[in-house]
Amino acid sequence: MLRSLCCCYVSSENSDTERQPLLHPGPSDLNGAGSARRTRQAHNDAPTVKQMGRLVMRRLCVPELDQRFSDMAETFNEQHESYEAMVRHIRNLRQSSGCNNDDTLSLAECLDSIRDEHETRYRVSLKMKGYDFTLSVVPVYEGEEEPPPPHLQLAQNEMKGTSECAKATVSKGTTLQELVGWLLRSKDQMAERVKEAAGTYQEQGRLNENLEENLKEVRRAKQLLLGYRKQAGKVLTEAAQLAGTCL
Repeated sequence: MLRSLCCCYVSSENSDTERQPLLHPGPSDLNGAGSARRTRQAHNDAPTVKQMGRLVMRRLCVPELDQRFSDMAETFNEQHESYEAMVRHIRNLRQSSGCNNDDTLSLAECLDSIRDEHETRYRVSLKMKGYDFTLSVVPVYEGEEEPPPPHLQLAQNEMKGTSECAKATVSKGTTLQELVGWLLRSKDQMAERVKEAAGTYQEQGRLNENLEENLKEVRRAKQLLLGYRKQAGKVLTEAAQLAGTCL
């Protein structure tokens, strides 16, 4: 499958700040875009998530471990952004094609609606090459030189954006699974490294607390990333079916 970003450290000099939550809601979580994450039982629904937002890790004062957690947080944040962008593109596509009557992320109804609306002038279909899919618009009559109408071009752009973001979400999921797996398997070894790095007993306690909080967020992110990757995989699979091909 495909392979493939912002980790913020809290100053170790401010213990009050270090105790702040590591996952903070982004702007989209505080307005209507959050509805994209409501849970329904339909085939292509967005997964329910708890405390959506960018992942922020605490400092352990062990450069190698800090870098490990940094890489994990950066990659998760990229996947989170790709997933949210994918959802927005599908919502926009469904709205523009008059299919926004539920919270599903299905593309089939949109494609049927677009075909029906433009069947007298254009042959509309979904084309897929590798993991990239596009909305193909071919004039019914040869010699048609006018570009497709703006709302049809918008549908093409939204479909392209959906494809790019779905592919990126799955790609980041593969990398994240490896990073998460290493961090969770290495808990005891990391605790020893933190103990060695601590200058005082008080500092050791603080760094141990930071390590536990980081691992807690890694476990939470693990659940989220699995949901993101699963949903993006469904979108790619449906696109392949609509295009009459296989992944």
